Amino acid sequence: MENKLIKQNLLDFTPEELQTLMAAKGQKPYRAAVLFKWLHSGAEFSEMSDFPLPLREELDGEYFAQSVKIREKFLSKDGTAKYLFGLNGGQLIESVLMSYTAGNTLCVSSQAGCRMGCVFCASGADGLFRSLSAGEILGQIAAVNRELGGTARDRKIQNVVLMGSGEPLDNYEAVTKFLRLVMDNRGLNLGQRCISLSTCGIAPKIRRLADDGFTINLTVSLHSGFNEERNAMMPINKSYPVEDVMSAARYYFDKTGRRVMLEYTLIKGKNMRPADVLKLKNLSRGFPCHINLILLNPIEGSDMKAPTRDEAEKFKGSLEALGVLCTVRRALGSDIGGACGQLRSHYMTSQNEVPNGMKK
Repeated sequence: MENKLIKQNLLDFTPEELQTLMAAKGQKPYRAAVLFKWLHSGAEFSEMSDFPLPLREELDGEYFAQSVKIREKFLSKDGTAKYLFGLNGGQLIESVLMSYTAGNTLCVSSQAGCRMGCVFCASGADGLFRSLSAGEILGQIAAVNRELGGTARDRKIQNVVLMGSGEPLDNYEAVTKFLRLVMDNRGLNLGQRCISLSTCGIAPKIRRLADDGFTINLTVSLHSGFNEERNAMMPINKSYPVEDVMSAARYYFDKTGRRVMLEYTLIKGKNMRPADVLKLKNLSRGFPCHINLILLNPIEGSDMKAPTRDEAEKFKGSLEALGVLCTVRRALGSDIGGACGQLRSHYMTSQNEVPNGMKK
C-alpha cells in the first residue's frame, strides 16, 4: 500500500525549528522570521505574498499553515462569542471570546475531550479523544485574532485563558511549548501576566510549572474543601487530595509571587453549608488567594442544581464576614452553551456526529 505523507502543523514550530526547515530548503535565514509572523497572524500559504510561489507550493504540499479551522461561530446576547473549530483528523474543540473594558479575552481548549471526569463539566462527558499540540492550541488564537482583523503585530486579543475543554496540566509538554510560542516577541508577544491556566489540581505539575520558570496566573478548581466530597465531584482528588493541591498552590505563590485563584462551583444542597464556609476560611488562612464563586452550569441528564444569585451572594457574604476574599463570577454566554464542552456536545448531538467528527 502506498505511504501517504502526513502533514505537520507549522504552528508547532519554534523560530529555531523554522530556521532549520528553511535552511534544508536552501532558503536564507530571514525567511524563517517572516514565516513565523505569517503563521502567527493566521495566514495560509497562498497569502504569504513575499514568499516565492514555488516555495509556498512546496510548503503547502508538506505542511499545514493553519490546521485549526473555524467551523461555526455563535454570538450571545451579552456579546460573548463561541467558536467551534474543526481539527485535522475531524475532532471538534471550542473557544470562547469575551470582551471587557480592558480588552478581549480568549478561552482556549488544550485537549479534545477530557479524562478528568469532573461531574459538573461537559468537557469530559465522552472521555478524552486526544491532546492538542502546541500549534493547535495556538491555532485557536491565530484564527480568532485574524477573524477580528488582527495580526501578529496588531493583536486584537489581549488575554488568553487555558480554561476550555481539557485539563492543561494533563498535556504539560504541549501546553508549555504553546506558552513559549505565544509569548515569543517575534510572534504574538503575549505577556505572562496576560495568560491564565486553570487546573483541577495535578499537584506535581503545578510545582513543575513554577520550577520551569512560568509566572502565569494560576487558577485551581477546588469546588469542595472536604476530600470525601471532592472525590465524588472530581476523581483526580483521589490521587491529589485537597491538602496536596493547596500545598502545591502555596508553592506556586512562594516561587512566583503570583496570587492563586481558587474556583468554587456552587451546587445547591452540596457545597454551600456553614461547614463549607469554615473549611474555605481554614484552607485560605495565611495564603493570599482569591476565591471565585461560580454558579453551576446545569449539565443535561444531571440532577445537580445551581443556586439562585441571591443564594450565591449570601454564601459570598458568609465568607467575607470571615475575612475571605471572594467574588461571584458573572455568567457569560449561557444562551450559546458557554461552559466548557457544552457547545461541542450540543453540536455533535444536533449534527448526529460521533466524537471524531465523522457522521454516524
